Amino acid sequence: MFPTQFTGASFTWEQVKLGDVAEITPGGTPSKNISDYWYPKEIPWLSSGEINKEIIFSTNDMISKKGFNNSSAKWINQNSVLIALAGQGKTRGKVAINRIPLTTNQSIAGIDPSDEIYYKFLYHQLTKDYLKLRLISSGDGSRGGLNKKLLNDYAVNLSGIDEQHKIGVLLSHIDNTLQLHEDHLQFLHSFKSFLLQKMFFDNDIPPLLRFNKFTEKWNQCKLNDHTIVTMGQSPNSKNYTNNQTGKILVQGNADLYKNKILKRVFTTEVTKTAVKNDILISVRAPVGDIAQNQYESVVIGRGIASIKGNDFLYYQLEKMKNNGFWNKYIAGSTFESITGKDLKNTKIYTTNSDEERKIGNIFSSLTKIIQLQEHKIDSLKKLKQFLLQNMFI
Repeated sequence: MFPTQFTGASFTWEQVKLGDVAEITPGGTPSKNISDYWYPKEIPWLSSGEINKEIIFSTNDMISKKGFNNSSAKWINQNSVLIALAGQGKTRGKVAINRIPLTTNQSIAGIDPSDEIYYKFLYHQLTKDYLKLRLISSGDGSRGGLNKKLLNDYAVNLSGIDEQHKIGVLLSHIDNTLQLHEDHLQFLHSFKSFLLQKMFFDNDIPPLLRFNKFTEKWNQCKLNDHTIVTMGQSPNSKNYTNNQTGKILVQGNADLYKNKILKRVFTTEVTKTAVKNDILISVRAPVGDIAQNQYESVVIGRGIASIKGNDFLYYQLEKMKNNGFWNKYIAGSTFESITGKDLKNTKIYTTNSDEERKIGNIFSSLTKIIQLQEHKIDSLKKLKQFLLQNMFI
């Protein structure tokens, strides 16, 4: 199958062995027992775990010139393609580009392309071939490894060098855009965490950030004094699907919702948006995970409690979860959980309704921005995957 081509591309793709168009150089590690091999720190040295950086501008470790001369470490030219020959988990077969000359350990090989192949083009082709590279690895598949011979014999598909440049540059632009969006997402998460710490009570310390004109003291109360807390139950009888709505009619001992068209929510679903006008909080592992609601009515399993509340309370509970608040209440040997009594007696803080509304709106808006950013990233990843599958043979 031939890939989608750029306008004007006329070169017929051909298959060649990687070793015929690139120099492959495995690395080496100086002895850890000889300090002179590691000090002074003079030469960048990359370990296999760092391959996940994808673009290498610096290394976590360095070796000395003496260590270089007394090991099998080799210099790898700038703008080579690095590939993990071995490594824990998903590392084997991962690729990266080095923006600096460096050396590597024996679990990484540097692939220095000839003039026949553009390094960004090769990087993206090998990225596409990740699963294939793992399959050809020697060993039992989980502990196997690539080696120089396998890579030398590995078949790559080449178009003309001009088309390679266009493909490589296009996909790299998408990578750069993805990185910018991911950096921005990280900033948004950090900013939200910062505001959660500063706009709510923190270990009985009043909030450090408040809107203008709000100066009154916040009140302390128990969760059950401020809202309605309902512990979930397990229905005793059969679940029936309502074919018209797609929701589930649950008959049993959940008296609060009896005779309604319902959707049952299980503990493992608490991290998702779930039911309308309630806050759901997990009282079993993972303890404290919360979800906001989307449905008019709901039956919840035993691992969940339903809390009547608002955005202000939701984000106060999120902050408590992030701070490990529920750890002190965890009990049970079979699975981690908190009791309904402890949940209902949990200490929370309240203020006047106008301030609560403003604080809730701030975090609700920020959460929507974060979700939009996540959607952009997901769309870019799908676009890149589509191009990888359709621009190479």
